Amino acid sequence: MVSDERKGFTLLEIMIVVCVIGILSAIAIPNFSRARQVATKNACIANLKRVQGAIQMWSLDTCAAAGSTPATGDLVTAYITSWPKCGNASYEVPAVDANPVCPNSGSYTDHTL
Repeated sequence: MVSDERKGFTLLEIMIVVCVIGILSAIAIPNFSRARQVATKNACIANLKRVQGAIQMWSLDTCAAAGSTPATGDLVTAYITSWPKCGNASYEVPAVDANPVCPNSGSYTDHTL
């Protein structure tokens, strides 16, 4: 007795699986993109706080005036382990009484303290 029963999926079953995968990816991909943007923003804001904290500690230790600006070398290793970056751009050192600004402020307007 030979069985003529075929094993495998029909074309309709494969098409349903492909449609379900397409729908799930259409939902998931924008969420991953949004999560990456939020993580980049939060990392930049944390870096801005680190830079501001290092400048404030430097000004207290050196009794610097409100308008004075330290050099990056004055801050690195003494007050901050390494100079942070947002993307590929480095932060500029602001004056003691000013807030640091994201170096990519043209493209990221929400990266502020």
